[in-house]
Amino acid sequence: MPTTDFLRRRNALWRQLRGLPPGPAFETTLSALAALTGWDRARILAGLGHPAEETHER
Repeated sequence: MPTTDFLRRRNALWRQLRGLPPGPAFETTLSALAALTGWDRARILAGLGHPAEETHER
């Protein structure tokens, strides 16, 4: 079961991603969320409601 700290960090990263435009900060936050959750980029983008093929600056 995830710890409270893990859930707070995960939720904070999701919140940040939802508010960021494509660009370096978005990519950094996406990478941090991927490292924390073990999810790949496509899964995170899908969680944000973006089509899997949608491109963002890398």
